[in-house]
Amino acid sequence: MSELSFDELLEESFKTVHTGEVVTGKVIEVKDDEIILNIGCKADGIISKHEYSNDASIDLKETVHVDDEMEAKVLKVNDSEGQILLSYKRLAQDRVNKRLEEAFENEEVLKAVVTQVVSGGLTVNVEGSRVFIPASLVSDVFERNLEKYNGQEIEFVITEFNPRKRRIIGNRKKIIAERKAALKEELFARIEEGMTVTGTVTNLTDFGAFIDLGGADGLLHVSEMSWGRIERPKNVFKVGDEVTCFIKEIKGDKIALSMKFPGENPWEKAAVKYAPGTIVTGKIARMTDFGAFIELEEGIDALLHVSQISRTRVEKPSDVLKVGDIIEAKVVDFNAETKRISLSKKALEPAPERAPRTSSPRRKKEEVSNDFTDKVEANTLGSMIAAAMGEEIPAEEPAVEETAAAVEEAAPEVTED
Repeated sequence: MSELSFDELLEESFKTVHTGEVVTGKVIEVKDDEIILNIGCKADGIISKHEYSNDASIDLKETVHVDDEMEAKVLKVNDSEGQILLSYKRLAQDRVNKRLEEAFENEEVLKAVVTQVVSGGLTVNVEGSRVFIPASLVSDVFERNLEKYNGQEIEFVITEFNPRKRRIIGNRKKIIAERKAALKEELFARIEEGMTVTGTVTNLTDFGAFIDLGGADGLLHVSEMSWGRIERPKNVFKVGDEVTCFIKEIKGDKIALSMKFPGENPWEKAAVKYAPGTIVTGKIARMTDFGAFIELEEGIDALLHVSQISRTRVEKPSDVLKVGDIIEAKVVDFNAETKRISLSKKALEPAPERAPRTSSPRRKKEEVSNDFTDKVEANTLGSMIAAAMGEEIPAEEPAVEETAAAVEEAAPEVTED
């Protein structure tokens, strides 16, 4: 058996590396533009500044030190100077790509900081690798201002992975939608009609407010916000307000809410408080050509018909009254079934002096005629109230001609002397 020479033994002590292989070495020198590694080969390994990082401003001497151990990827086994060219950043990129590929295949939720906001979406950095999240995949709702995400750490999943084309797409919308679906399922499993709930106002419209109940939104219609009259939800609520209400109805995935708690219904005691003949004080809430609506308390309005404003003839309520005025009036009619209250302000005014009554046929005829006029006026008032409340107008009283004939029959014509 032949013995190997010293040179041959020395040659065998050096390992052989191949392009693409990952090697480990010890830093033996750091220059301004390169790092020299002893990787156990006949030649040293060289990592240029460009192959260390994409950051051109980096200071190698501040970042890497002699005797540091480093891993690198072999780019070229023997360059023109007999050295082995290595890359630190490509090895890191390969490992990140492998990490992202596994996250893509497993639908793993990742976290990363938003490094850039563009008109088309967000860019996040995952261990040095760029992941793009399109604006349409940032949220499950339209986002006008993406700038608010700049510098924030967000969660996402990888829904498209193609490192060769440098196309790695993140999706935040998918996570939000899945979590909302789980919360929604849990919410509907525990709620029921009549239950009191607390939520946050997320949106306001002319017809109501949408309340987030923690998994689904419920609609609080404007007509269910109060026992009183509310013109616009925006006059009462703002986005972000916390609201306590109860579930009025659950129909499929729709939730109808109400703040008109049964125990707070002001009409339950109204029959006693506003019995006919009662003197009340209220504020003019709104006016029409036929009368003024008086708010007696929250949830209870009464009608002061134009004919009941004063003993002096009033053409339009706005001629003598205005919204916000506090007035005193007398309850002349209360209907619990239709929730209608009629007031009279003129009933509190002193009656004008009248000539003594006579029992002549002419007087009898006038009294019957006045009774008829009162009935017509009362019937008109009732129709006005019904129309104002959106109810069906009751049947009319007998025609004027028929009643006039009755007047003639009850009090024969009296001829002048």
